[in-house]
Amino acid sequence: MPRHDDEQPVTMRAPPRVWLLFGARAGDNSQVLALGELLGWPFEIRQIVFGRRLLPKPLAVRSQNLRVAGIDLRRSTPLVSPWPELVILSGREQEPVARWIRRAAGGGVRLVYMGRPWAPLDTYDLIITTPQYFLPERPNVVLNLLPLHRVTAERLASEGAIWEARLRHLPRPYTAVLLGGSSGTFTFTPAKACELAARVGALVRVHGGSLLITDSARTPAAVFGAFIAGIDAPSHVYRWGSRDAENPFFGYLALADRIVTTGESVSMLAESCATGKPVHVFDLSDALPRSAPWHQRFVARFGYPALRDWVGRSVGPGYMQRDIGRIQQLLVAGGRAQWLGERAPETGNDHDTRVPRDTAEAVERVRALFAGERRR
Repeated sequence: MPRHDDEQPVTMRAPPRVWLLFGARAGDNSQVLALGELLGWPFEIRQIVFGRRLLPKPLAVRSQNLRVAGIDLRRSTPLVSPWPELVILSGREQEPVARWIRRAAGGGVRLVYMGRPWAPLDTYDLIITTPQYFLPERPNVVLNLLPLHRVTAERLASEGAIWEARLRHLPRPYTAVLLGGSSGTFTFTPAKACELAARVGALVRVHGGSLLITDSARTPAAVFGAFIAGIDAPSHVYRWGSRDAENPFFGYLALADRIVTTGESVSMLAESCATGKPVHVFDLSDALPRSAPWHQRFVARFGYPALRDWVGRSVGPGYMQRDIGRIQQLLVAGGRAQWLGERAPETGNDHDTRVPRDTAEAVERVRALFAGERRR
């Protein structure tokens, strides 16, 4: 139909231009990517590589200069126009990058942070956090039970179909084992790896079947080796970052009849619980025995992660504290997980509905940042 002269041209709503900031931590990247995928908007990944840092991390976070903050501009994805309208990030190293992008764009860039920022909370348009941090109630803070993740029914079905054929030579049932690493006061030593292997072996003796084992970017080689040496059940093993093998992580989650995970990684806890299958948590927070080598006990008590956590608890603002044990306790108390070795019937966690609600609210809050805007 011809347009009458008094009619206004139609203004089309287009999704905002989205950048996802990636760093070296797989857990942080996974959360950022999960939110990007859940939004359903086109996005671009900007890989940020950190080189020599001229300032300690707390000061680098406040820096307005990428070189001072320790960014290797030659190895990182170029940060040039057209500038984004939304930047999603996680990890304190990414904070000066996001602020620099907003300043270079002349303002108007929304910043969404996943986790617990070091910069003042009003730096961000939205912060999506979880209970291991102690962030205060603010209009720009969303508190979820668990971090966002990429485990969906569709992805599990797709990856499960691929890996079922590849793993059919192994007897069922399958027990997936997810190995993390040291984090703050949670230390993963070869001695603890041996203990974990013994407990996993006891679980397999009860249920039978095979193990599907993967480590993470934070798993020390000595810890991984000690665990593998203590395993005597049929198994399929994937070493994180292996260039000669396809990552079976989602396939493992899809095919597993139960999942064992170390408890220091909130991301692995969230991914495991998202499957609805029985989840067994191995707690790494136990103090090292006196028989442990002196250097391990010294690092556990006086190393940088332990001292950083002590400073956060003692002299820092409340929201700089972190207590991953809160997440573990909430999951166990809610019947969504159990401690490895606990003599209790295995239960799945399909009944829990809070996490899907959390996910939906997080997505809606991000979308609300652009409510009412009209773009061609």
